[in-house]
Amino acid sequence: MRRVTLFVNGTSKNGKVVAVYGTLSDLLSVASNKLGIKVVSLYNGKGGLIDDIALIRDDEVLYVSEGDPFIDPQNEAKVTADQHGAHTDWLTLNIGGRPFTTTRSTLVSKEPESMLAHMFREKDVWGNKQDEHGAYLIDRSPEYFEPILNYLRHGQLIINEGINIRGVLEEARFFGIEQLTEQLEAAIKNTQPAEDHSPISRKEFVRFLLATPTKSELRCQGLNFSGADLSRLDLRYINFKMANLSRCNLTHANLCCANLERADLSGANLDGANLQGVKMLCSNAEGASLKGCNFEDPSGLKANLEGANLKGVDLEGSQMTGVNLRVATLKNATLKNCNLRGATLAGTDLENCDLSGCDLQEANLRGSNVKGAIFEEMLTPLHMSQSVR
Repeated sequence: MRRVTLFVNGTSKNGKVVAVYGTLSDLLSVASNKLGIKVVSLYNGKGGLIDDIALIRDDEVLYVSEGDPFIDPQNEAKVTADQHGAHTDWLTLNIGGRPFTTTRSTLVSKEPESMLAHMFREKDVWGNKQDEHGAYLIDRSPEYFEPILNYLRHGQLIINEGINIRGVLEEARFFGIEQLTEQLEAAIKNTQPAEDHSPISRKEFVRFLLATPTKSELRCQGLNFSGADLSRLDLRYINFKMANLSRCNLTHANLCCANLERADLSGANLDGANLQGVKMLCSNAEGASLKGCNFEDPSGLKANLEGANLKGVDLEGSQMTGVNLRVATLKNATLKNCNLRGATLAGTDLENCDLSGCDLQEANLRGSNVKGAIFEEMLTPLHMSQSVR
C-alpha cells in the first residue's frame, strides 16, 4: 500500500498523510475530507499536474488545490501583489476555537483598510500567534465571524437564522470592515419598530390585528395613529387609552367596548362607526364627525363619554340611548335627530347645541347649560323636571 503526504497548494504546513487506493477520484475525495477544501487538482513537487493515480510514488509529497495554478511553497513569501495584486496562498484562522480556512486574498482584497487586511497583507508582520496546527489565533466569536468571512468571499451579507445581527455588527466594527458595518446598521434600523412619536400606518396596525384574537385586549395605550386610515377595521376591545387618533379615518370601524379614555380624537372621522359600550371618559373629540354612529348596546352596556370634550362635533342621526354624557362639553355641537332616550346629560354644556328632532324621553338634563340650544321638532315634550335640579 502506498502513502503520500498532502499539502494545500503553496504551503508546506499542516500536511496530511493519506493512503493511496482506488482511483484518482477516490484520492481527491480523501484529500478534500482531510484538508477541509474541495480538491480539484493534484500536483507533484515540481508543479506537474497528476491525472493518473498510477503516476504517484510511495511517500511522495503532493500539493492539492481547488483549481488554482500550482504555487511553489519555496516561493510562498514572494506570492504578493506582483501577480495583479492577488494573494492566493491559503491560511487557517482559529476564531474562538473554531478553524476557518480561507485565502489571503479573501482577507485582503475586499476591505483593504480593515484590521484583517493589515494583519494578513504580508506574512508575520504582526507576529500573529498560532496554535499547534499553525492556525492564527484570534479571540473572537466564531458564529459572528462566519457571516463576515462569507461577505469577504462573495460580497453579500447573509446571516443564518438564529444569529444575532447585533453580534455580527460588533464583529464588523472590531475588524474595521466599514462597508459591512454600514449595511448591518441599515439592516438593524429597518427592523426597529417605529419611533415613539412616529405615526403607525394602517399596514403596520393590520399586522398586529391579524396576530391577536378577536376578544383579546390589544394594548395600544399612548400610541400615535395620527392621520391613519383605520376605516372599517374590527377594533373591538382594543385599549386606545391616551392614544393619538387625531384626524384618523375611523368611518364604519367597529369600536365596540374599545377603551378611548383620554384619547385624542380631534378632527377624526367616525361616521357610521359602531361605538357600543365604548369608554370615552375625558377624551378630546373636538371638531370630530360622528354622524350615524351607534352607541346603543342591546345587552344594556352603556357607552360612557363622561367629561369628554365634544365641542363642535357632528352627531347627527346617532343612536345614543342611555349614553353617559355627564359634565361633557357639547358646545356648538350638532345632535339633530339623535336618539337620546334615557341619556345622562346632567351638568353637560349644551350651549348653542342643535338638538332639533331629538328624542330626549327620560333623559337627565339637570344642571345642564342649554343657553342658545335649539329644541325644535322634538319627538317628545321636554319636561321641566328633566332640566331643573
